Amino acid sequence: MTDAALTPGATSGPRARFDSEAWVMRGGIAIAGIFLIVAVILPLYAMLSKSFEDKDGAFVGLTNYATYFDTPSLSYSISNSLTVSIVATVIVISLAFAYAYAITRTCMPFKGFFRLVALVPILAPSLLPGISFIYMFGKKGFMRDLLLGEPIYGFIGIVLGSSFWTFPHALLIMITALSLSDARLYEAAEALRASRLRTFFTVTLPGAKYGVISAIFVVFTLVITDFGVPKVIGGQYSVLATDIYKQVIGQQNFQMGAVVSVMLLIPAVLAFGVDRLVQRRQVALLSARAVPYEPKPARGRDIGALVFCTVMAGMLLLVLGVAAYASLVKFWPYNLELGLTHYNFEIMDGGGWGAWFNSMKLAALTALIGTTMIFTVAYLVEKGQGARFGRVVIQAMAMVPLAVPGMVLGLAYIFFFNNPSNPLNGIYATLAILVLSTVAHFYTVAHLTAVTALKQIDGEFESVSSSLKVPFWITFRRVTVPVCQPALFSMAVYLFMNAMTTVSAVVFLYSPDTNLASVAVMNMDDAGDIAPAAAMAMMIVYTNLTVVLIYGVVSRVVEKRTQAWRRR
Repeated sequence: MTDAALTPGATSGPRARFDSEAWVMRGGIAIAGIFLIVAVILPLYAMLSKSFEDKDGAFVGLTNYATYFDTPSLSYSISNSLTVSIVATVIVISLAFAYAYAITRTCMPFKGFFRLVALVPILAPSLLPGISFIYMFGKKGFMRDLLLGEPIYGFIGIVLGSSFWTFPHALLIMITALSLSDARLYEAAEALRASRLRTFFTVTLPGAKYGVISAIFVVFTLVITDFGVPKVIGGQYSVLATDIYKQVIGQQNFQMGAVVSVMLLIPAVLAFGVDRLVQRRQVALLSARAVPYEPKPARGRDIGALVFCTVMAGMLLLVLGVAAYASLVKFWPYNLELGLTHYNFEIMDGGGWGAWFNSMKLAALTALIGTTMIFTVAYLVEKGQGARFGRVVIQAMAMVPLAVPGMVLGLAYIFFFNNPSNPLNGIYATLAILVLSTVAHFYTVAHLTAVTALKQIDGEFESVSSSLKVPFWITFRRVTVPVCQPALFSMAVYLFMNAMTTVSAVVFLYSPDTNLASVAVMNMDDAGDIAPAAAMAMMIVYTNLTVVLIYGVVSRVVEKRTQAWRRR
């Protein structure tokens, strides 16, 4: 027996290795917690504090809030935002449910095509539909008569633009909700001679109610927090998101900007909270004995579904097509010759091609750094040992960004990182802070994707590795990462596309050297260069489309090499 073995408290061999691994995991969890605190919690606290201060930094209590509600031009924005969000939500949910029903519950042809077309708006910034609708329904628009003399600028334009870009978000949720059905329920309804309408209201709708409710809150939150559509086509119809921009950029009133941010944060947080509560009450829709539902051919219903989806797909492609056409026409509507004049961004007041290259850098870094960090944090939370309280806290903090509007987060970054006493002040007005804000803004969805993938891996892998004395980081590299490669690719593409299209999270943080394509679209539109703005918006669409196509090819190749175990 060695002296070390006889020494009280001495550790060696497997126990020492286990302790070192535990310390590494605890250290990783601590670092993850610090990141979320610095990237999300502290900036939000700084913004909230600013709303209770005057311009000199002195505490003034609720004075700023009293001023806000005493200023009709500001307080009216609350009712305007709620009205627009409710109307757009009703329209989007109704159309998305019908579209999803046609895809999942009918035998109409070309389902794959219609599903792909419906996802097209995800590729574009929210500024694009506003530009398209100006060409369609503006004073010189070719469809202006359809509005019966009503102007497109304002309520109508915001509702139409918001409906376009939020439609695919609601559709994805609806398709998932309607895909889970037990055929036995429909057989029972048929045996009881229930009409199709009665079956719809007693079987179909109740089975999809949680998906519908979730889609309602998702669309409502997206619309009320959006900045792009009201900025381009809102006119004098003020909403909370544009008020924040006017207060900060137009009037340099940061305190009132913080107050408006809190006003915008409240409905977003409430919607998020109710959605989380509803999802907790959701029960399993399929039992082990369930029979998957397969729709039966019905000529009238299938033709009706085909006509509806054709009209919807045509409208979505029309909006995108108008923007593409406007970017090529020399001078609308007087000279309709096609050319690439508007793609000469160097002569425009928007940032030139450098803005597009900056967006490419931002998107690539966000995808690379964000995917690596978020997946590692998710692994520590889901598979980590010890530090249970810390893992629970991190999981809770990871949900916070989903409820925080991009405008609010961007303004919070100004208050926190632009403070001279902050040791991180050096990253302000650099590409680094844009990457940080973008990763933080879209953190939650990527985190949930990673956690979902990790939950599919049995904990026995870690147990066997531990019994074989294999360090957890080797198991992570050789087993976890290869198995989760599809999720990793999905996270990377999600972060890349959102980094290319976002404007609300970065509009307060860019500098002349870090101007972005989405911001350039806004600046060109402000300068009256609508056609070049359409061209830059289409460059974002083309970039995202190229990335999606590359992702499709690469994921298939990688799947064949690393995911063969999934096929039997």
